[in-house]
Amino acid sequence: MEKKILRGITWAHSRGYTSIMAVAQRFMEMYKDVEITWEKRSLQEFADAPIEELAQRYDLLIIDHPWAGFAAKHGILLPLQEYLSTEYLKDQERNSVGKSYISYDFNGFLSALAVDAATPVAVYRPDYFERVKDRVPQTFDDVLSLAKSGKVIYAGIPINLLMDFYMFCVTAGYEMFNKEEVVGREAGCEILEEMRALASMCTRDIFNWDPIAVHEALAAEEKYVYCPFAYGYTNYSRKGYAKNLLKAGDVVSYRGNNLRTVLGGTGLAVSSACQNKDVAVKFAEYAASPLIQKTLYFEAGGQPGHRGAWTDQECNRRSMDFFRDTLRTLDESYLRPRYSGYLYFQDRGGAFIREYLMHGGNASSVLENMNQLYRESMEVDV
Repeated sequence: MEKKILRGITWAHSRGYTSIMAVAQRFMEMYKDVEITWEKRSLQEFADAPIEELAQRYDLLIIDHPWAGFAAKHGILLPLQEYLSTEYLKDQERNSVGKSYISYDFNGFLSALAVDAATPVAVYRPDYFERVKDRVPQTFDDVLSLAKSGKVIYAGIPINLLMDFYMFCVTAGYEMFNKEEVVGREAGCEILEEMRALASMCTRDIFNWDPIAVHEALAAEEKYVYCPFAYGYTNYSRKGYAKNLLKAGDVVSYRGNNLRTVLGGTGLAVSSACQNKDVAVKFAEYAASPLIQKTLYFEAGGQPGHRGAWTDQECNRRSMDFFRDTLRTLDESYLRPRYSGYLYFQDRGGAFIREYLMHGGNASSVLENMNQLYRESMEVDV
């Protein structure tokens, strides 16, 4: 019997790798003529690798939704709306966590299925707050107060600081990404100053940390106890995964409104160059299905994209109510731009913010540099 071989690429964390591996293993047990292999790349490589190159080498791809515009324009991924039933897709849309489903739909071109949902949420050491009999921060002012003690950390690498900038701007009600600028100069400078105030109270180590490093530091060390916004990882709320359990919850309020963090998560896509398209689509359909999402995918370390898993009693019981306690933040999260050249801006814009938070300087210059990048991004396809 000749095997139908599929190659997949995902990212190197239990949430991204063991979850989809487990689903693939079961799929192969059911379909003996199928062989699926998965490779993994680091979180940074996951963000940086050009999708058009990956789509030539792999049949199945775990992708970020900002690629949706590029994929739709260049046809490098299958338009899944042409391969999956209307009934199935309606269920996926109805059961989207926040805008996860539509984040992969660019002008009617559905480039992926949302198998993973995430946005920055609050993460903390529950044992600390129980021991000192103090409440977890509820407002951004509370965060600043706790940060004065050196116990607050968050992800300070460029991409995450850029997402934080979006978060503060949209929460404050400022218009983002008009035809000429990322945000108004006065508004942007104001936000940068507030971001710098928080950063000045935190260890400078944060400027080298991604969200995984933040979770690891919180779980392993005693000097840090709270992160106000980090892309959530349900793994750290499960017994046995790390030294100390971490509790996740909705983010704090800012200027009287709940922070609107920036939607993340990942989707499962099929390359248009795939030689076994039907079986690849069948696997994607299986991996994103309601039952698999809340059982096999979750049990193997995944963070499902189907709402049925987020409201499932067993998934919540096994993760300290991670899903139930962060769902509001997911539902209110902001969907960043996805036009074809957007990633040119995203890959470069955060460096200006990081430099400013670390060393100070002229906030207006930061905004002008970002605006210049933004204008350039609308003229490129990379």
